[in-house]
Amino acid sequence: MIPTVPEAPSFVARAACDMTRAVCRLAVEGATLLSRRCMTPGICTAVALATLPSDWGPVRLAATARGVVAAELLGTDAAFRAGLERRGLAVTGAPDGARDDPSAVANAARAIDLMAAALRGEAVDLTAVSLDIGDRSAWDRLVLEGVRAIPRGQVASYGEVARMIGRPGAARAVGGAVGRNPVGLLVPCHRVIASDGGLGGYGAAAWGGVEAALRLKRSLLSLEGVRIP
Repeated sequence: MIPTVPEAPSFVARAACDMTRAVCRLAVEGATLLSRRCMTPGICTAVALATLPSDWGPVRLAATARGVVAAELLGTDAAFRAGLERRGLAVTGAPDGARDDPSAVANAARAIDLMAAALRGEAVDLTAVSLDIGDRSAWDRLVLEGVRAIPRGQVASYGEVARMIGRPGAARAVGGAVGRNPVGLLVPCHRVIASDGGLGGYGAAAWGGVEAALRLKRSLLSLEGVRIP
């Protein structure tokens, strides 16, 4: 199943602040971030939100000037925004001055273009997309770096990922980190399967059920030429 990809994904900009809830404003026209200024300097970070329709529902993405902080399929907009808030990226839109900062939207646009191509079945290099996941634990980042190294069209078991990152025997802990992956597709956790060659899991708790998640995982692998019995 190849998703329907629009010519022009929708972009929205909001302010992402830490838990002090500083008041910010972002202005966007089309896909261009126009302005941002925070009442408390150094606290707020510009975040661009992009949405790409697919056959499985919207692909939602959020990016800062440093890279993509979140990308999800199957979830709701409310859940996606709540996830950003739990990470200290509270979405707000209260008015305040202005300062140009187009980098967040540029990062979101680049990421969503490549993800759209990937969902058409094209062999694109998603590792070219910069990520901003420094808020993840050192263990999670280590695991996600290993998962990101799995080439398109190939799979690895949780145990194999553990060995790849120099932590043999840590398959269960690898599974936990994979389940917490905040940047789906860009870190291709759909390429991590069970040791018996089965699909394993795929973000079911976050994405509304085991069956829907596994159908999505199977479809993503199929787009890359991988067939799992």
